[in-house]
Amino acid sequence: MAHHNCGFNRRSALKLGCCGVVGMATGATLWPMGSVAAASLASSDSLSPHEALERLLTGNQRFTRHQLRHPDQTEARVLELTQAQHPFATVLSCADSRVTAEIIFDQGLGDIFDVRVAGNIATPEVVGSIEYAVALLQTPLLMVLGHERCGAVTAAVDNGPLPGEMGTFVEAILPAVNQVKGLAGDAVDNAVTANVRYQVNQLLRSQLIRDRQASGQLDIVGARYDLDTGAVTLIT
Repeated sequence: MAHHNCGFNRRSALKLGCCGVVGMATGATLWPMGSVAAASLASSDSLSPHEALERLLTGNQRFTRHQLRHPDQTEARVLELTQAQHPFATVLSCADSRVTAEIIFDQGLGDIFDVRVAGNIATPEVVGSIEYAVALLQTPLLMVLGHERCGAVTAAVDNGPLPGEMGTFVEAILPAVNQVKGLAGDAVDNAVTANVRYQVNQLLRSQLIRDRQASGQLDIVGARYDLDTGAVTLIT
């Protein structure tokens, strides 16, 4: 991706905090984060997309086997992260309390750029957050992670009235539900898989994400988490 088109380089990107994402759109002053050169973290560029995926899946195997290492959770790691972040993966997952990426992949602070929203949907705000991670932090892996018996997907399959703003995530999932309507098998389970694939395609509407993928610097995968076993299975 040509960084000059965004008006940002990698050094300036790493100075962005969470509010810095808003600053890109509004022109607001970016939070000063000190000298990036002072950080002692290894860059995510040191991992290939394949290696990043293997690191996630190996961590999930440790999780399912109850052989957790709890990496990158020391006081030293906290201090390392005060100046910069170099996550090796971006994970778009459901906000469900049972599907926390750092836990199910046995990772630690600064390892995963974790974007969570009900139904793992690619709303404009979510896409913008992921663009920040993929294009500016340059994570080599982007995973969309759905899960078994997802409440948001179930609501979309039922497609009944919901209070407040909860109907908005149903609208974002309905196209996926309609793709598998009438197929054999469990309607919710079919829709969970279809929704992962649909949200991957929604993310690929982003030129920034497509550019990183086309360059070979980013791999995009869809996956499903099994609540019963704790295992993550790739589906795209």
